[in-house]
Amino acid sequence: MGKNLKLVTDPLNLNNPITVQVLGICSALAVTVKLMPAIVMSMSVIAVLAFANVIISLLRNTIPSRIRIIVQLVVIATLVIIVDQILKAYVYDISKQLSVFVGLIITNCIIMGRLEAFALGNKPIPSFLDGIGNGAGYAVILIIVSAVREFFGSGSIAGFKIIPQSFYDFGYSDNGLIILPPMALIIVGVIIWVQRSRTRELIEEK
Repeated sequence: MGKNLKLVTDPLNLNNPITVQVLGICSALAVTVKLMPAIVMSMSVIAVLAFANVIISLLRNTIPSRIRIIVQLVVIATLVIIVDQILKAYVYDISKQLSVFVGLIITNCIIMGRLEAFALGNKPIPSFLDGIGNGAGYAVILIIVSAVREFFGSGSIAGFKIIPQSFYDFGYSDNGLIILPPMALIIVGVIIWVQRSRTRELIEEK
C-alpha cells in the first residue's frame, strides 16, 4: 500500500515531471494563458497517461522489443483521438482554444517516458497509479502557472473577474507581458527555485 501511495504522491513534488524531470515544458508554456484550458489539458494528459500505462503494461510481455516504440505511439495516438473527440463533443469552445495542443499530447515526453520507464516493467495497477501520479504532477504545475498568468494578465481566474473595477478606475491595468510564452518559462523557473529551496531531498541531490 505504501509503495502504491508513493507512485501517486512522489510525482507531485519529489519526482515532478516538469520541475524535477524537466519534461512536458512545451505545453506548460503554450496552454497556460487561461486556467480552464490548462485544467482541460491536464485532465486529458492524466487520462491518456493512465490508460496508456495500463494498456502497455497488459501487453508488455507480448510486444517485440524492436517495435515497442511504434506500439506505444499507436496506443497513445488512439487514446488522444478519443480524448480529442470527447472534448469536441462536450467542451467545444475550450477544445478550439487548445487547438493542436491536444494532438501534440502524442509527443509529450512525460507519456513516452513513463511507458518506457515504468509500464513496460510493471503490472497494470501500479502502472495505472504511476500514470495518475505523473499526470497529477504535470497538472499541478499547469494549474499554478495558468492561475498566475490569468490573474495578472486578465484580472480573472477561470473567467471570473477577480480584480475589482475600482482598481482599473484608479489606473490599474492588466499586465500584457505575463501572457507571453517567455513569462510562463520564468514562472516555472520560480516554482523550481521555490521547490528546490524548500525540499530537503532535492537540496541533498545537488
